[in-house]
Amino acid sequence: MGFVRNASALPTLSHTTIQPSDIGIRGPRYNGPMPGGRHFLQVPGPTNVPFQVTSALATPTIDHRGPQFRELATDVLQRVKAVFGTTQPVVIYPSSGTGAWEAALVNTLCPGDRVLAFETGHFATLWSELASSLGLRVDLIPGDWRHGVDPSLIAQRLTEDRNGDIAAVCVVHNETSTGVLSRMADIRSVLDEVDHPALLMVDTISSLGSAPYFHDGWNVDVTIGGSQKGLMLPPGLAFNAVSTRALERARSARLQRGYWDWTPMLDANSRGLFPYTPATNMLFGLQAALTMLESEGHANVYARHERLASATRAAVQRWGLELVCSDDREYSPSLTAVMLPEGADADALRATILDRFDLSLGAGLGRLAGRVFRIGHLGHIGELELLGTLAGVQAGLQHCGLEVDPQGIVAAVEVLSR
Repeated sequence: MGFVRNASALPTLSHTTIQPSDIGIRGPRYNGPMPGGRHFLQVPGPTNVPFQVTSALATPTIDHRGPQFRELATDVLQRVKAVFGTTQPVVIYPSSGTGAWEAALVNTLCPGDRVLAFETGHFATLWSELASSLGLRVDLIPGDWRHGVDPSLIAQRLTEDRNGDIAAVCVVHNETSTGVLSRMADIRSVLDEVDHPALLMVDTISSLGSAPYFHDGWNVDVTIGGSQKGLMLPPGLAFNAVSTRALERARSARLQRGYWDWTPMLDANSRGLFPYTPATNMLFGLQAALTMLESEGHANVYARHERLASATRAAVQRWGLELVCSDDREYSPSLTAVMLPEGADADALRATILDRFDLSLGAGLGRLAGRVFRIGHLGHIGELELLGTLAGVQAGLQHCGLEVDPQGIVAAVEVLSR
């Protein structure tokens, strides 16, 4: 079966499994020998960990109460601020990004507080569900998973909230499930115009270190980050960049918190320590990653990601496939989510590409399951690696008997050669 160009709408219900034979795949699995060369990990996180970071992770563990650790902690706590675009404190937890979500909420809010959230994709939905589980009242504005946060809807909801009941606005900057980047500058402008007291919380887990971000410049109160994407580390560290206003709100917040409490963390950090045993070797890795980002230059890092993203979109569009993101102002520099036409099984395609070419692509999540595959192009990746990835995707599409324009890879080369 060939591709249907300009497939109309995303499914709203669970995906119905399509057998590999239904999309032209010759057999459910590739039964040949494993290909040579390295594995291509092109999911949108965890990303490839560079040698400099793996070497740092292998540093012999040190006394986390000794002077060498104090020097390490003081260094990374100061230098990581530049990635967030802040001069304010950044709290580092040994956890996944989910922990940083919870920390942002429990340190600033009270039981029953109203939170304004937006259904921009799978992870935005999960964050709203976590907020509900903590006893917060979540106003979740529904979305089609093809657009970012609509600033006009923020203005409308906050203007209608004349009593100031909404305590926080939660935004996912880059939705990892859809490849959509919300327009933070426009969101900030709307918040300034409305002049509402709600805190602004932003999830940057898949944009931190990949897209320009300005915690201070956008007056964000809590920024959530994770180690396993643009920061080029394994999973295991999570971050809260915290504004002065958020710290003031924390003094009256009444949600239960213990492990996630900012107060003992910031007190210990001021002395180069942590209030519990820290992830010492991950901090060594973070130090190495920060050095790599600084050496390349943050502006150059962002330009590299945008260039790789543009090349990927050029290939996808030349293949005749449709991007999940439908607004060119909101294209993600971190990943590209690609829709297959009705009746095609993206999971079967991914399985074939993995078996045949040793290339891992991201799965469709939530309502996009089975309809979408995701190409990660963030973190430690260059142009030749991207072209290898796109060549593997194109070869996989053709190997499965799907009709695509073979000039897709040429379109990517044209972008990168400009």
